[in-house]
Amino acid sequence: MSNEESTVGHDPFPLPAVEDLELVRVLRAAGDPARLVIIERLSDGDHHPCNLTDYRLDIHKTTLSHHFKVLRESGLTRTRVTGREHAVQLRRDALDARWPGLLDTLVAAAVRDDPEARAAPEVSPPG
Repeated sequence: MSNEESTVGHDPFPLPAVEDLELVRVLRAAGDPARLVIIERLSDGDHHPCNLTDYRLDIHKTTLSHHFKVLRESGLTRTRVTGREHAVQLRRDALDARWPGLLDTLVAAAVRDDPEARAAPEVSPPG
């Protein structure tokens, strides 16, 4: 188990290693407006529950699950499972190691394009 995985508890979903992250796959995952909203919400570095109320999205639960799967498989997020609860977190360290500044650029674009996000207080990245 890598240091990255051991810090988040039980993670039953395989994560691509940092060196295996593919820019096209990451950008494709981030290119969906709903997933960009999710990325912005996760940008505080915390684990967030996988539920509709946390993300201000008018979509079905199954669609949200699909978006989480795409983000996870691209390497953007990791999922922690505790019992029946799932929580998701951005893999900021891995992404910053591979492409410094990419995640901050994506979050800035999400905030710029989302009036509700612009009204929210700014959150500094962890570290």
